[in-house]
Amino acid sequence: MRRVAFQGIHGANSEIALLRMPGLRCRTLPCETFEEVFTAVETGKASHGIIPIENSLAGSIHQNYDLLLSHALPIVGETRLRIEHALVAPRGTTMRRIRSVRSHPQALAQCSDFFRAHRALRPVPYFDTAGAAASVAGEKQGDTAAIASTYAARLYRLAILRRNIENAENNVTRFLVLARTPWRARKGVRTKTSIVFSPLRNEVGILFRILGVFALRGIDLVKIESRPNPRTTFSYLFYCDLAGDPSDVRVARAIEHLREMVSLFRILGVYPRSV
Repeated sequence: MRRVAFQGIHGANSEIALLRMPGLRCRTLPCETFEEVFTAVETGKASHGIIPIENSLAGSIHQNYDLLLSHALPIVGETRLRIEHALVAPRGTTMRRIRSVRSHPQALAQCSDFFRAHRALRPVPYFDTAGAAASVAGEKQGDTAAIASTYAARLYRLAILRRNIENAENNVTRFLVLARTPWRARKGVRTKTSIVFSPLRNEVGILFRILGVFALRGIDLVKIESRPNPRTTFSYLFYCDLAGDPSDVRVARAIEHLREMVSLFRILGVYPRSV
């Protein structure tokens, strides 16, 4: 059975996303940092790793883009998870008794409407949503609750006092799955290719010409993300996700054309597109 590393403790959203991937049976390995997820896969401690890469409300997780470049682990899959926040507390706790609510700062911000409607509750930042749930379960203070997933509530035997307290329903996080060996494209499977490149020189119209190699061939660029290039002052790396893979002649020729205009190029992974 596969062993998959994720950042956080049991009950974290990364673990939930992993366990909900169709047809995947695995054991999970909690890691303290995203860097440790990459290391666990590289050293064989885990066969795969899962990392969040972007959220529909908060945007990209820039640290993980940098880690994709500094490590040689190919992306072999992706999945999406709708983030649902619940108010959870030790069993027997009532809303009237609660005075403070712990959670990750981002989760607290995503539930700001709930706090405006319940002004007696004081939001308290914590390192992780699942960690907040675990700490509340361990301390068993009747006046302290947490914002976490319903999965974490069940895991730590907490009562669910309110469900779906997040401000927006379209709160979705996309996760990438990493491995030591690349995934091989198969016929009939919709694929995506992630690449990173840095233009050969900074000149007028260079990015327009680079993107044109895909536009002229009718290739859909699903996402473009720029990051500072640590090797050169005020130059940039561009991370792109494109529909298709190099087994398609159009994609192969676009990549060949692109290589002529860039100083750095790497395919980060070819993998099935999530629905």
